[in-house]
Amino acid sequence: MNYIKKMKDLRIDRDFTQNQIAQVLGTSQTMYARYERGANELPIRHLIKLCDFYGVSADFFSEENDQPAKTSKKFEVQLKTDSITNRIRL
Repeated sequence: MNYIKKMKDLRIDRDFTQNQIAQVLGTSQTMYARYERGANELPIRHLIKLCDFYGVSADFFSEENDQPAKTSKKFEVQLKTDSITNRIRL
């Protein structure tokens, strides 16, 4: 199962519309629909937001495993630390 199918299946399984997920990502419903169709590549910033929103790891989208894995606290802390470090550098 590829990441596009997993992204769509997560949304449908949790009863969200494309528009609701587009709002979470800060994009339009049209653009989100293009991600689900594979017409546009999903930007990494959107992948990170989807992982946070659904509570899954990025590995879930890249592996053959169809069971969502929960994100690890270590990974979440590292992301927050990296984000703060990047803000300071800017």
